[in-house]
Amino acid sequence: MKSLLKIQLAVFALVSASFTNIYLPQPVLPILQSEFQISPVQASFAVSFVILGIVLSNLFFGYLSDRYPVKPIIVAGGVFVAVGGFICSLTHNYSVLVGSRLLQGLFIPALTTSIAAWLARTLPAKRLSVVMGSYVSATILGGLGGRLLGGWIHPPLHWRYAFASASVLILVTTFLAVLILPASGEKEIADVRSSNGKETYLSLLKRKELLLIYACGAGSLLIFSPVFNYLPYRLSHPPFDLSTETITLVYLVYILGIFLGPLAGRLSAQFGGGVMLLSSSVLLGASLLMLLLPSIAAVVIGLLGVCAGFFTIHTVAVVLLNRKLTCSHGKANALYVLFYYSGGWLGITGAGFAYEYAGWQGVIVFLASFLIIPLSAGVLERRIESRSG
Repeated sequence: MKSLLKIQLAVFALVSASFTNIYLPQPVLPILQSEFQISPVQASFAVSFVILGIVLSNLFFGYLSDRYPVKPIIVAGGVFVAVGGFICSLTHNYSVLVGSRLLQGLFIPALTTSIAAWLARTLPAKRLSVVMGSYVSATILGGLGGRLLGGWIHPPLHWRYAFASASVLILVTTFLAVLILPASGEKEIADVRSSNGKETYLSLLKRKELLLIYACGAGSLLIFSPVFNYLPYRLSHPPFDLSTETITLVYLVYILGIFLGPLAGRLSAQFGGGVMLLSSSVLLGASLLMLLLPSIAAVVIGLLGVCAGFFTIHTVAVVLLNRKLTCSHGKANALYVLFYYSGGWLGITGAGFAYEYAGWQGVIVFLASFLIIPLSAGVLERRIESRSG
């Protein structure tokens, strides 16, 4: 039992550190825009190019995690993510910074996708929902930690120190994970290779019930990620005119998601994934409307609702995906992450143009139009559950 707890803590720390690197510059995008003399869309590349890197390499690392021991993959990921962060902390060329962010994105799946696959194939089914909920909580804590690190280090020091700190963190957690995670034996690796030979990426994509979940993941991050990406622009201008430190405080609403991850996993088991997806989509839509009001109280309440809706949708989708699998967990989770971050990249990029042409209202309208995706997923999953129940 103690060894299992140590493994869970090591995984939680590594996944949290990985996600810290993804969203690190988000609170200081207006600062980057001013310092490098670039447009809001170009400033958003500091986040979107990490996501693009994840999209490009995720299937490759999903394949590797289904065939080889997890430790060498983790070491490679930790080293390259840290190197990319150190380059970001030193460069004065924005193109080099964006290229280094792409490098980080290319190797983050070596830490996240491989760990998700390892958990899915080693944990008993009755523990999978809760532990996957904890995995999602780790991604949330990392997202919050990155935003707080980027926003709070800038005023007293500089945003460059945030990149250096995150790189040190990823090296430490990588070392701990390699130290604590059990080594894969030859028999386990052979069994994994044998079982995963039954499924290919194409065959997984042809499974309609899985495609539905992939689309749900893409749609949910497409809606969620731009809200926090362009929030600093919204709150640093009238009627709010908030400082970077105060804007960063608003990201504390993320704490809600840390508790919602495991809870959503339990509720999904109790009420069914379809009901959870539908109710969360409605909450997400109502919360987006709250963000249009010129009141900081309404914005905070709206952000809490956006977090609750998104985190629940994401957790339920991950749980449903792994429940439907008997093998090829690495490939299936890699496909989910591919869709998920493709949605995030499209959302941030598309919302950037919406912001330039129609301001914050344009961003909200753009995002709300994609609510049809998780709503449709909820309806179809409800039908599947009714037939099977």
